[in-house]
Amino acid sequence: MTVIRVRGRALPSGEQVDLYADGDRWTPDPVAGADLIEGWLLPGLVDAHTHPGAEQIADPMDEKILRDDLHRHVDSGVTLIRSPGLPGDPPPWFGHDPDVPRAVHAGPWIARHGEFFDGWGRRADPDGLPDLAAAQAARSGWAKIIADWRDADDHVPVAVLREIVARVHAVGGRVAVHSQQRSGGAAAVEAGVDSLEHGMWLDPALLHRMAAQGTALTPTLAVMQAGVPIVSAREDYPAKRWYLDGVAAHPSLTAAAAEAGVTLLAGTDSRPHGTIAAEVRALAAAGVSTHDALAAASWSARAYLGMPGLEPGAPADAVVYAADPRTDLAQLDHPLAVILRGVRVR
Repeated sequence: MTVIRVRGRALPSGEQVDLYADGDRWTPDPVAGADLIEGWLLPGLVDAHTHPGAEQIADPMDEKILRDDLHRHVDSGVTLIRSPGLPGDPPPWFGHDPDVPRAVHAGPWIARHGEFFDGWGRRADPDGLPDLAAAQAARSGWAKIIADWRDADDHVPVAVLREIVARVHAVGGRVAVHSQQRSGGAAAVEAGVDSLEHGMWLDPALLHRMAAQGTALTPTLAVMQAGVPIVSAREDYPAKRWYLDGVAAHPSLTAAAAEAGVTLLAGTDSRPHGTIAAEVRALAAAGVSTHDALAAASWSARAYLGMPGLEPGAPADAVVYAADPRTDLAQLDHPLAVILRGVRVR
């Protein structure tokens, strides 16, 4: 197998690095005959909110679709994904085979009875949610809770969310929470969840608390904005104004979160997969600095998920560009090379 060598300026520092892939670990020790790839280096991209494996809502997990979706992620430079919700329990090769990204996941979504999509997820009465969450986190490290669903529904009570957090943390796991309502987002922050997914209508006054307690925000801006023309074209219905006004306010909330020191995670939440560049550009258009927008899809997201960057001993992942992507985000669409587990896969 060909040995890979990467040399160039590595983000986030911009300092020169020169590393060899020793199997699935970077090393500064020279290896004879290595293929040299030069350019601007990122330690692999991250899509922190993606749901591969099904073509349509409520479809069961399909392994061919799952692998195809993951290949699209790799082609875009993504070497690590987080799936906060899957159509079913993933196969053993998920996150491990040489042609698919590394992965962390929360298994199927967890929701109250009558909420979320029929056929997906696990459901329980509120008092049963902590047991489901703890059991899932013990298996996969994460649990994903639907804190609120329809715009007129009540949210999962704060006391229940607190118990979920305590139970999941007790087994060494983390809690991701779906929220698109003001009260649901407030309950999630008060409960101390690990990540807030979407966070539409979140009260900006809560951002400093999120930063202090380490609650990350995955705003999924691009997919929300893509829905605006579709929703705008529909006849009036109760949730139309809720959605359009919420999406309109979401960019400024996201920029304020970055300013407050909240960890931002870039996530696409959409089909087709492999569109992380669009989310980075949406973050930048919202007013997040290009440096921080890239961090949300690379080194900061990797650190949040427990994965180091381009350094000796780290997993041998990288994506290489011809120019500094911080000054030209279009570079994200044209990686010179993608290295995954020490192998050039693009």
